[in-house]
Amino acid sequence: MPHVFTLPERPAAAIAGTDDTFPVGRIICIGRNYEAHAREMGKDPNREAPFFFAKWADALTPNGATIPYPPETKNYHFEGELVIAIGKEGAKVSEADALGLVFGYAVGLDMTRRDLQFEARDKGRPWEIGKNFAFSAPMAAIRPVSEGHVASGAIQLRVNGDLKQDGDVRDLIWDCAEQIAYVSRFERLLPGDLIFTGTPAGVGAVVPGDAIDVTIEGLAPLRVTIGETEADFA
Repeated sequence: MPHVFTLPERPAAAIAGTDDTFPVGRIICIGRNYEAHAREMGKDPNREAPFFFAKWADALTPNGATIPYPPETKNYHFEGELVIAIGKEGAKVSEADALGLVFGYAVGLDMTRRDLQFEARDKGRPWEIGKNFAFSAPMAAIRPVSEGHVASGAIQLRVNGDLKQDGDVRDLIWDCAEQIAYVSRFERLLPGDLIFTGTPAGVGAVVPGDAIDVTIEGLAPLRVTIGETEADFA
């Protein structure tokens, strides 16, 4: 049966060292997964189980992009993160088996309209308006798991060369295996899923013209530049 229109091509991420790409189905984000960041958000990480939220796959944005400043916000924040790329299907997987689902790892950004997020949070509403919007998930090339899992390593973010976030992946409250196992209890993970694993302390606002650089030891670096608001939203 013919469709009435054709959807755009499925978003895909680059894979380091190859011309192949990784088709992206879903973007799953783990909230407050570094103790210091949880505290700077006014929460006690020792009293909360993991939680997660989602972004559209269309939010995926390639390395090197200039991303427009989003509409309806005056407090646009960066959050540098380790990203897990899922390559195998799994539901209710154990922590011992969880890393077997991993295709690879990458550097990502969870860009956030912080004022809209806090407004929704304070009213007991979903965070979607603050987290899930166009260009909100920049990501560098995925390093295949054949080069090893990522359990530690410096994660740093700079804005215009100034260090803003400085942490280590080993400081994740819930490590990669725990996150995969936890999410798979609620939703069957599928090849093409991405898990953004949380951000260290030091998040802050950016404005048009700012350049954001994110690095994680052993992975391809990520850089994006903040542009002006899109003309359609001016």
